[in-house]
Amino acid sequence: MTTVATLDAAEIRARRKAAKSKGLSWGNPVIYFVALLFVGVMVSPVLYIVIGGFRTNSQITVDPAGWPHPWVAQNYIDVLKNGVFWRSFGNSTFAAVVTTAGVVALGLMVSFVLARYRFRGSGALYTLFAAGLMFPMAVAITPLYILIRTLHLMNNLFGVILPGIAFALPVTVIILVPFLRAIPYEIQEAAEIDGCGRLGFFFRMVLPLSVPGVITVGILAFIGSWNGYLLPLYILNNQSSQTLPLTVQTFASGPYSADTAKILAFTSLAMLPALGFFSLFERRIVGGLTGAVKG
Repeated sequence: MTTVATLDAAEIRARRKAAKSKGLSWGNPVIYFVALLFVGVMVSPVLYIVIGGFRTNSQITVDPAGWPHPWVAQNYIDVLKNGVFWRSFGNSTFAAVVTTAGVVALGLMVSFVLARYRFRGSGALYTLFAAGLMFPMAVAITPLYILIRTLHLMNNLFGVILPGIAFALPVTVIILVPFLRAIPYEIQEAAEIDGCGRLGFFFRMVLPLSVPGVITVGILAFIGSWNGYLLPLYILNNQSSQTLPLTVQTFASGPYSADTAKILAFTSLAMLPALGFFSLFERRIVGGLTGAVKG
């Protein structure tokens, strides 16, 4: 047995040396070309909008696809001086933060019960949350509108926040349940022996161990709320309560409808927070989804 193990180890070392001597295999170049093509298709519109904000209307009219010459920052400065932008920015921030907090809190509690305890109907309840992924908000927009109007939440940010939490819970539960199931039951048993109750185990053990999944669902909920357009379009008719996606539409169809450069600048500033937030925590999202799949 020792001789076989020694031979196997020697063979592994020899294969590693051979792989190092050959160098890293880059694979099929066609795959990289297709990947770059997809990246270019997705990134080009964003770059066009951002760069277009540094141009004048005459430059856009003469050469719509050209570079700014010269670069003009006045469009962005005018938008940043506009009180409508900051009011909508505050509304979007409030809605996104409250929605994220509600999704994380409720999703953790539901996922903890479904992952750690077995009771009659637990499988059906998990299936119900999984089925919620198949129903987009557009399908339920009419009954949602009637319900929110009945609750007197029209032109109120909570009329957007509460449905946003409800529609973000399915994906949150699907991601968090594998994380919480992966926590060894021996840890829970040891905590119970030491006199730690269910709530104590939840706050002292479950929360710290599920941080990657919590960050992932929090980021997804924040970006989903920030970019939400359909529900605010139906609920937030008052300009003072509108979020940034609605204000972009109002700005483009209002008195600045002929000022294309300023519209591009306004759109860039409206989408940059979500893009920056996603880019900053991209690895966290990938790591959290990978952990959920492994779990």
